[in-house]
Formats: sequence, structure tokens, C-alpha cells
Amino acid sequence: MKKSNNIKFIDLFAGIGGFRIALESLGAKCIFTSEWDKFASITYKNNFGEQPSGDITKIEANKIPAHDVLCGGFPCQAFSISGKQNGFSDTRGTLFFEIARIISYHKPKVLLLENVKNLAKHNNCKTINKILRVLDNLGYTSFFEVLNASYYGVPQARERLFIVSFRKYLNVKSFDFPKPYYDTISIKDIIEPDEKTKEYSIKRTDIIIKNNLTEHNDFFDKTMLKPLKIGIINKGGQGERIYAENGHAITLSAYGGGAAGKTGAYLINGKIRQLSPRECLRCLGFPEWFFFPKEISKNQAHKQCGNSVVMPVVKAIFKNILKKGVL
Repeated sequence: MKKSNNIKFIDLFAGIGGFRIALESLGAKCIFTSEWDKFASITYKNNFGEQPSGDITKIEANKIPAHDVLCGGFPCQAFSISGKQNGFSDTRGTLFFEIARIISYHKPKVLLLENVKNLAKHNNCKTINKILRVLDNLGYTSFFEVLNASYYGVPQARERLFIVSFRKYLNVKSFDFPKPYYDTISIKDIIEPDEKTKEYSIKRTDIIIKNNLTEHNDFFDKTMLKPLKIGIINKGGQGERIYAENGHAITLSAYGGGAAGKTGAYLINGKIRQLSPRECLRCLGFPEWFFFPKEISKNQAHKQCGNSVVMPVVKAIFKNILKKGVL
């Protein structure tokens, strides 16, 4: 694998910096960041010592430094099955074309983009095909695949579509996304001590536990690498389902409601509760040095985790990009 010390990348729609942590862990250098959300920007600045540039729609392409790699987890609500799926008719959907604007000007060698799983099938596949046509017209050969974070060393069932694109002159004819590996990690392995999680407890009279799966299996079973539903709160709607601690977390959400909105509810050490922000970070594979500053509320911390990428998945993809020897 070629050393990546001289590789420069930009991070658009950066959130709290999942792309940055992944690529910098492999030696690449982030030279520009854009994030419009003021609370995410506070978290970002406190962890990386840099204030992200704001709304990308207001930043001229020539104000962005030249770079080798463009990363972007562009807003996904316009394509998500949990939303109205308005796609490019939604303002958030058109933000892909802000990426295209910057690509057109700078022509980086490689693109690494992320979005929700549903983008691959949205509008009878017309949306993804339009994205691929735009990238083709801009001079890129693209590859895409849906990867589930549960199979890359974190206890969260988070399926996301990744697009990797190479400038055509690089003559990249194929790209292998990282193969799944099956780690026995579970929610039970990333929990904080009970004394740190009291505020996330859920105490209600309408909790029903139907199947108490509280013990680890004595053997390795791939079926454990998913959320294991064991009960409900109220009628069991969104944010009202209870899962076992020896399974995986549901997909962390930025906008979910219900008694356990954004994280889901879990039976942990005999108590029903949400995940803490630290536990959410661990479900994303973030390092322990990363933190939420005191200005960030617990609700905002949960939201920021729901908007983030899973660091080990991005890192595994970038490792395979480096193996192509084009950077």
C-alpha cells in the first residue's frame, strides 16, 4: 500500500468529522471542511481545533484549496425511507449538485461519497443513475455498494450506500469494496457503567418484555450481529422498541421520536434505557479521545451521532482505494 502522507482531502457536509478521523488515521491530511450546522461545528472545532467553513452553497469553488480526494456524506433525508423521499425535488437532494460544482472546478483524483441505503433504489433507480451520469460527464468512473456497519467491527446495524469514483485518466476498471468481517462485538461490549447512564433510563408502566435475551451465547453466531427485539414500550412504534444488550443497536437516527428516540431502547443490566452519547460514539467506531463539549446538549449529541458516518467502514474503503495506487 502506498504511503498516504502527501494525500490532501476535503470534507464536505462534515458533521462531527467521521471521514476526517478515518482518512487521517491512514496518513491523509484534511485541508478544508464545510459544515453548516452550528452545533456540529462546535463539536468539530473542539475536537480538531478548526472552525469548519459554513454553508457550502455560499462558498465559491475557487476559495476551496486543490485536493486529491473529495469526501462527502451529503444530506440524506431527501432519499430516506423514513422521510418523504422527495429526492432531487427536495432542497437537501440538490446539494449533490454542490458537490458536482466543486468536482467540476477542482477535478480531484478520487471521490468518496456516502448516503442512505435507499438512494440505490430511490425513484426506481432513476436518482442513482442520474448521479452516476453526472459523475461520468465530469470525467469519473464510479462504483457503489451498500455496506452494513454490523459486519465491520461495530455493534450498530447501519446500512449505507458508498460511492467511490476515480478520474477516468487513472484507468481504474474495477474496485473491490471491503469484504465483511464478523466480529462478536455487541452492545454489551461498549456500555458505560450504570452510574454514568442513569439519566437515560426509561421508567414507564407500559413496558412489555416478550423475550429476555440477556446472556451471551457460548458460541459465535452471525445471527447475533443485528438488533434483537425483545419488547416494546406503549404500542411499539418508532423509538418504542426494546432490544437485547447482546445484539446490535438499531441505526442511530438524527430525527427519531418516541420514548427512546434517536438511539432505540435496550435492556442493559436489567434496566431499560437509551444509549448514552459515548455509547453512540462507540457504535460509530469513534476513538475514545473524541468528546462532546459542554455546550452540546444530550439531544444534540444524539442527533450528531445519528448524522455521522461509521469510521471503521470509511477507513476500510479508503484502505482499498490506497491499494489501487492512484494517490
